Amino acid sequence: MARQLFGTDGIRGLAGEAPLDPQTAWALGSALGSWAKGKADSPRVLLGLDTRESGRWLAEAVAAGLAAAGVEAHFAGLLTTPGVAYNTKHGPYVAGVMISASHNPYQDNGLKVFDHSGYKLPDEQELVLEQEILRLREGATVPPFELPWHGELADHYLEFLRGSFGHSLHGLKIAIDCAHGAATPLAPRLFGELGAELIVIGNEPTGRNINDGVGALHPDAVRAVVLREGADLGIAFDGDADRAMFISSSGALVDGDAVLLIAARLLKSRNRLPGDCVVSTVMSNLGLEVALQREGIALVRTGVGDKYVLEEMIRSGNTLGGEQSGHVIFSQYSTTGDGMLTALRVLEAMVESGKSLDELRRGFEVYPQMLVNVKIQERQPLENLPEVQARIAECEQAFGGDGRVLVRFSGTEPLARVMVEGNDLAKVTHHAHTIAASLASAIGVK
Repeated sequence: MARQLFGTDGIRGLAGEAPLDPQTAWALGSALGSWAKGKADSPRVLLGLDTRESGRWLAEAVAAGLAAAGVEAHFAGLLTTPGVAYNTKHGPYVAGVMISASHNPYQDNGLKVFDHSGYKLPDEQELVLEQEILRLREGATVPPFELPWHGELADHYLEFLRGSFGHSLHGLKIAIDCAHGAATPLAPRLFGELGAELIVIGNEPTGRNINDGVGALHPDAVRAVVLREGADLGIAFDGDADRAMFISSSGALVDGDAVLLIAARLLKSRNRLPGDCVVSTVMSNLGLEVALQREGIALVRTGVGDKYVLEEMIRSGNTLGGEQSGHVIFSQYSTTGDGMLTALRVLEAMVESGKSLDELRRGFEVYPQMLVNVKIQERQPLENLPEVQARIAECEQAFGGDGRVLVRFSGTEPLARVMVEGNDLAKVTHHAHTIAASLASAIGVK
């Protein structure tokens, strides 16, 4: 059965409109509450949010739904997605709900659900929950609700992060971009307490400026600071800080692929990389696969989404996985991608080796890659689009074994994404735009 509400990262949409309207949020709380009562006698559910102006009323609606089901909500306030996952696992909570649309603009929001394990709900459980939400939201009335504040949970999360890092950052100058998001009160505190000299930007949230020209999707903002201030590195988080992108002292972008290589080398040297294997998605650059092969490390690819990376890590027993976009999962420490934890692991590699970020990423040659988004009216199976199939076949034939093509539909937006990579930039560009044009002609927005 096809899902109507849940995508690859919870329920996401335009705040105030279905499926991110008050009635659906209330129904989620009520359905989740009924599920939670089957797990514990007196269940509690944790709620956290990022800085979007819609976050508060969504949290109130979810909490009201939980109360209607007889379940107690605890409100952590402003907290990162991994912070909610951590406290859900290590606190007295049957489930946790993070209210965030991650890297999306402020007009969007989302509801991500974790169970007590700290993992996002599996697809099958989301489908069961979804059917109950659809039933409950019809004609639902959402009463006002006062959120019970539990502000100490941010301290618990920061204590865990500090405890995972056995070094000092004295002598390092770090530029941090908080994306005007959930990292704003947390990241400067964490890295400052570890001794780093900080230059902080993107730390003035208004409720409407999250991810706006700053953060992981706009690394040029922190790059400018790194180069101007002579910083050792820059760190850019996204709105809910479950991902991070890095800038070296020379101004080079160090994305999730490069971080996976750096971390894999470090873990293998410690004999802590089971099976000498790393998990990533079909979007990871071919250059990562080549670089890992030189180190005797295999790359296993999954569908797009850190949720699917994590599922494969659990299935196969791997401890390192992530996405090019900056979601990196260290299962020794966390159940989800965590930008601040990833930054600590990168800094750990720098401190222990005495090397710069530029030196640590050597050997990683990025193959030219182009991603083209096509706004679509509806999703159709690609096999039903013969012209698109023909253009894909032409691309694969042109590159042979020295390139890849991937066409997929976004799990969170009405988009088709065309990714082409290979050893020739001109051919990459040509085929990416040719395939995108055929998609636009077939199912694009007119």
